[in-house]
Amino acid sequence: MYSPPPDPDTEQRMRSRHARAATALAVQTEPGGEFWGWAGRTLGAPARTADGQQAWLRLVSSPEDKASGKLWDGALDAQHAFGDLDGRRPALLAVHDAVDDGTAYRAELSARVDQPVLSDDPVLQRDLQLPDSWWQDLAGTLAKVAAVDTDRVAVRRQYMDRAIPEFVGIPAPAVTCWTAAHSDLHWANVTAPLRILDWEGWGRAPEGFDAATLYAYSLLQEDVAARVRDAFPVLGSPAGLAAEATVCAQLLQTVARGDNLTLEDRLRDWSEELRRR
Repeated sequence: MYSPPPDPDTEQRMRSRHARAATALAVQTEPGGEFWGWAGRTLGAPARTADGQQAWLRLVSSPEDKASGKLWDGALDAQHAFGDLDGRRPALLAVHDAVDDGTAYRAELSARVDQPVLSDDPVLQRDLQLPDSWWQDLAGTLAKVAAVDTDRVAVRRQYMDRAIPEFVGIPAPAVTCWTAAHSDLHWANVTAPLRILDWEGWGRAPEGFDAATLYAYSLLQEDVAARVRDAFPVLGSPAGLAAEATVCAQLLQTVARGDNLTLEDRLRDWSEELRRR
């Protein structure tokens, strides 16, 4: 999803630091394909290693005293936990850290994914005709993710206890099983053939959380939403209720803040369905 460059001072500083990181990691950046993250916090660009391997160089910045924790270490932790997931996740090749004038910078060099993401927006705006093999690959990959033991946390029980009654209108359901999850599985983070991008927020969540997230971002496309449910039988089951209610609450909370407004009516329909279960 495209994000415009930040203010000129931040843009200059990030470009300079990105170039220094490229030198430190002995890669050459390539023109075109530059990608800015939210508020200029990240800058990514295509690169090539000394032996010609195509790569992606992403620079993350943070105040030095906040350069730690789940999001900061997410990609590195994911590499240690999952590797490349049998080719379904871009492998992290190298990391370079630097600090300058109170700001920390982490450069992450990853294998480049040539396929475009399936949507420029996390919310799917058009119908997708994906083969059965793609859905099978997705289900198999998420099963491998769920089997990993981790102490990283993507969803907190305290959040569920507060947000689900407020936004869905039911008590927070009991969680029968906590599993590892990507935790941000939407259509701007997947490609065909299947690659799953953006692992910085992964961690433990209620069973079925990734399936519920993809379903939520599919709600404008009824056929695709139905296909998500077909691929993940946990949706609609007692075991999946906690995940569905959590995702529904999360997105209704974003609606209350003025985001994802196109999903509002479908989310309210979903919350009504959850209240009847």
